[in-house]
Amino acid sequence: MRYMSSWILAVAGLLVVSSPLSALQLGGRPAEDWAIVLESGRRIDGLEIDEVVSRIGLRPGELVADIGAGTGIFSVSLARAVGPTGTVLAMEVDPGFIPMIEQKAVAGGVDNIQTVLGEFQDPKLPRRDVDVAFFHDVIHHIQGRRAYLEATARYLGPGSRMVVVDYHGGHPRAPHRDQPELLITLPQVTAWMASAGFEMTQEFDLFEEKFFVVFTKRD
Repeated sequence: MRYMSSWILAVAGLLVVSSPLSALQLGGRPAEDWAIVLESGRRIDGLEIDEVVSRIGLRPGELVADIGAGTGIFSVSLARAVGPTGTVLAMEVDPGFIPMIEQKAVAGGVDNIQTVLGEFQDPKLPRRDVDVAFFHDVIHHIQGRRAYLEATARYLGPGSRMVVVDYHGGHPRAPHRDQPELLITLPQVTAWMASAGFEMTQEFDLFEEKFFVVFTKRD
């Protein structure tokens, strides 16, 4: 997978592309600085974390990959949903976020989160029987989106799902309005998922400016 610039930051569930257009916004700050901004109370409240996880309908014992986990904002809630017999693979490409995820797991009282240092072209998950891959505000920051989803699909088993929460590229409140390369639409995501062998099976009306959809692996 090619990205649009020379460096990439993994930020709060985002594989963030640093390009000339976004340099002023991203600024190449270290993970510690980003954590302060991204875990602000106002932002956290708007994510509807527990409601999102509840609607996914995870079952005890399932294996979930939190792709672009950032500081682990969703990882703890996902871990609680699958219970002590389940596992969350919290994948990041920036090693600076790995200890943050581990600290959040301890603070959240869960011991079923396994951190994974992935690569830009491939999440490098340690298992190929993943039940659910979760992408929260991630896909619009990936340039080689189709190829990355196809790479991710190789780690998912029969009947598995990919869950996507991301911004409607055409919504007036979507970020990056001055960066059209970072704007995506649901029809585009649906086409990329089809290429990876997945079809849309659920759509939730939870956010005005974001789509929240579930794709299931075809037989």
